[in-house]
Parts: sequence; C-alpha cells; structure tokens
Amino acid sequence: MKIKELYPDVIAEDTEYEYKATLNPDKPIKWAKTIVGYANGNGGTMFVGVSDSGEAFGIDLDEIDKTKLLIAKINDRHIFPHAKIRYMMRSVDADAEKFVLAVNVIQADSVVRYKEGDFNETVYIKGDGNSTPASPEDIISLSKRKFGVDNETSEILYAENQWREYLDLCREYREESSIPTIKDLQNEEIVSKEGYAKSGFLMFSDDYDGDDSLICCRLWKGKDKTGIVLDSGRYKGSLAKVFKNALNFIERNTRTGWRKTESGGRDEVRAYPKEAIREALVNAIAHRDYSIAGTQIDVDIYIDRIDIVSPGSWLLPKSYDRYPIGFIPSIRRNSIIAACLDMANLMERGGTGFQTMVESYKGSAEHLQPGVLIYPGFLDLRLFDLIYEDSAMLVVQDELSDRQKVLEILRTEGSKHVKELQIVTSYKSRSQFLSEVINPLIEEGVIYRDGNAKSPKSLIKLKNK
Repeated sequence: MKIKELYPDVIAEDTEYEYKATLNPDKPIKWAKTIVGYANGNGGTMFVGVSDSGEAFGIDLDEIDKTKLLIAKINDRHIFPHAKIRYMMRSVDADAEKFVLAVNVIQADSVVRYKEGDFNETVYIKGDGNSTPASPEDIISLSKRKFGVDNETSEILYAENQWREYLDLCREYREESSIPTIKDLQNEEIVSKEGYAKSGFLMFSDDYDGDDSLICCRLWKGKDKTGIVLDSGRYKGSLAKVFKNALNFIERNTRTGWRKTESGGRDEVRAYPKEAIREALVNAIAHRDYSIAGTQIDVDIYIDRIDIVSPGSWLLPKSYDRYPIGFIPSIRRNSIIAACLDMANLMERGGTGFQTMVESYKGSAEHLQPGVLIYPGFLDLRLFDLIYEDSAMLVVQDELSDRQKVLEILRTEGSKHVKELQIVTSYKSRSQFLSEVINPLIEEGVIYRDGNAKSPKSLIKLKNK
C-alpha cells in the first residue's frame, strides 16, 4: 500500500512530509533535524514505517510505543524550545497488526534549535527535501518573523523611567547601590547599540504584563498538597517585581530558631539560609522555559521543605546526581534574562549559584542538602528546613503569622469585618493593621473589600482563585 492511499487527507493538504522506515536511537540527529526544520518552518509530518519510495509497510504497536518514547526523550533533552508534536496512526493490514505512525510537528513561535553537549547547538531549516543548518542570515530572518525570542531586538527605546523596578533591584544588590548605565547595558547586549531594548529586557520593564512572568506561591499546612493552604500569592508583572514579591512571601512564611552555644549564649538559625532562597528563585527565573505557554513558576512551602518548580527540561548531558555536589556546569537557557540578573549582581557568569546554595547549607546533614528533581519538562529545586528536625532548637515564629490568621479565618468562617479580623491578631492600631496586613492582601489579589473602604460595615472577603 502506498502512503498516499493511507493518508490522502493529510498529504493532500500540501503540508511538507518525509518518509522514515524507522528512527535510529543511536543517531537521533538524522531524523530529529527534520522535526526542528518543520518547527522552524510551517510545520510538517514525518511518517514512520514507510520506505523511501512511499511504500507503507508499517511497524507493530510495540515499535510505535518505543518510537513515541524515543521522540519524547530527544525532544526533551536536545530540542529547545521543545517541538509541539501530535501523533496519528493507521493500520496497513486487515488484521491491524502493522501501522504507519504520522508524527505531525506544529509550527513553533520562536527559533528552535538542536542542542548537543554544553555549547553545540544548531538551528535547522527545511530546504529542498532536506533539513540543513541555517546560516546566520537565515537565523536573523527566522528571529524577525518568530515571536518571543529572548534576544530579539524590540522597537522600544530604553529609558530609565520605564525600568524603575529593575533599577531599584540593582540599587539593592549592586555594590555601592549603583545602577547600570546605558553603556553597561549595551556592553552586555541587553540594549542594542541604537538604544533599543532586547525582548528579554522588556520582561523587566515596569509595565510588563505578560502571563509568562507569573509566580504562584503557596504555604501548606502539611508535607504535601493534600493539606490546607494557609497563605498564597499570585505575582505577575516585571520580573524584578515578581522576584521581590516571591522573596517577601517566603520570608514572611518561614521560621527562625535559636540554638544554645557552649558559652551559654544563643545563635540565630534560619529555617532556610537567605542566600539559598535568593539563588533558588534567581535560578528559576533565569532558566525557566518561557516558550511553554500556560505555565508558571510554583513556590510551595511545606512544614519541612520548599519546592521551587519551574518549566523547562534539564539542559545538561548527564543527570543531576552524576555531578559532584556544588559543581554543576552552567548553561543559560535565556541569555538576556540571565544577563539582566547578572547586571543586578544576582547571578554570576561562572555558574556559582548552586555552589552558593550548597555553601549556605554547609555542616548540615547529607539528607538536608539542596537537590534537583527532574521531571519531563519541569525542574524542582528543593530546599530543606534546617530546624524542622532539630528538637534542641528553640523555635520562634512557630505560630501562624497575623496574615495567616486572617486568611485562615476567612477560609473557615467566611466574610468578616475589619474589626473582627483585627481582634485575632497582635495589632492594636487599626490603621497599622490595614496598611500592613489588609491592604497588601488586597493589592496582591488574595482578598477584596465588599463595600466602602471608610464604612465599618464593609466586609473583607477571600478572592476565589
């Protein structure tokens, strides 16, 4: 049977297609470049179980399952951003023992490349029947007609008054509280020589409102997500703003303890070292895959750990556990976003972020060391609570914070007046309670006021997520 007889509806649409007898797992580049070429073009279909002459001989179901798993593996490890793929299978015999697998590749929104090793990546485009490496001119052309490329030059001129949140971040973390000059930004290619911001830098601008900057934070009562959510926050906007908001969320929802010294004094011990929290968040923002639509960075605080989960596959050739602790090579998925964080003194070019996290946990038990859990398309950076298991530790802030008490009452008892909520907290001043607890929660979209702000009869309600 000819393939055109088996798939007349697919081939008749004038989409590009290629025939493959099987996919070689030992030399994936031979067929993976076809997937990359289709993704960089207008899409296309690769038929597996078909000879070069178009004869559809088919493969069995076991081979089809292996083929799908192989494609998923190569797509996850070597193709970035990941190609969007759909499958279709049709039998070539009356007994339905052999099938042709149609691998349909969807046109990508950004430039797709094949990555082999630490620093070797190639952009492939479809030529006359073959997928070939793109020339620099081809890549520039691709970048201009694709959307959302990290280092694409925008039409927005850089102006300090449109990047105030980012510059405030620089003042906080750079030496001598300085801010970068436009020359500094141009030297790092964050801004073009003509003064136009790169697309990655736009995500740090004050008016950025893209869904891809979303960070969702939750505080759980137990050790998993089946427990009660005690506090939550959804932060979007400029990457500078969401970084600060997420950092503040973790800070107010983690504990501090005291350990007695030999001299009779006390040493303060934080549940999570500040350096580790900061580096983990920076890592998630810098390395997440922004091409995966409908996803966000998730920060989940449990009673014994914090999981910071970001979209994007593991980029290194070896698994996490095959690298010595604290010596993980640095590969940047988003060069401009990483450069912006580097410029703010939040990220170092040498890839020492994970080493900093490990150093902050120095002296802790081996099972409490920071770790990376790798899932298909996601990375989970896990930090453990250093005082959770320490029975000799005098823990402070062990009770619910005033903010958590307010949220817990609204969840369990429903709407309340401000006065009713203030009673369960430590606040004596109504104005201070409003400015430090109620108003921030309203601004974050966690709660809302039903009624006039000046009326004592207005109710505070929990916002449905």
